[in-house]
Amino acid sequence: MDTLTRQQRSAAMAAVRGKDTKPELVVRRLLHALGFRYRLHVKDLPGRPDIVFRKRRCVIFVNGCFWHAHDCPRGSAPSSNVEFWRVKIGRNRERDRRVQEELRKSGWLVLTVWECETKAQESLAGKLSRFLEHH
Repeated sequence: MDTLTRQQRSAAMAAVRGKDTKPELVVRRLLHALGFRYRLHVKDLPGRPDIVFRKRRCVIFVNGCFWHAHDCPRGSAPSSNVEFWRVKIGRNRERDRRVQEELRKSGWLVLTVWECETKAQESLAGKLSRFLEHH
């Protein structure tokens, strides 16, 4: 059961950012500390990836566990307004799949970093390094 009024919930959801989220900032700081330089939200690529390495032809998407239905505790669906959230999150996942397929067909390598992965920064730094150093 939602403890907020409709107006409070609406205000909270309107405040959700699409760019420069906390998980995205964590990933960017780690990449910079590792010596990697990148571009942000490149408009001419499908899905406008969060982080782009043009010379390496690599992109990184930083996804929120809730919004993209990650298989972790944060990715669970709400118990209210179930049908709305099922459709909304289903569309997000379908768009993610389609965008990644388009990028891969165009010769780009794609990595998805999940919000929950940003909590273990040492492990994430290793994952980012492995992804980028071989490409």
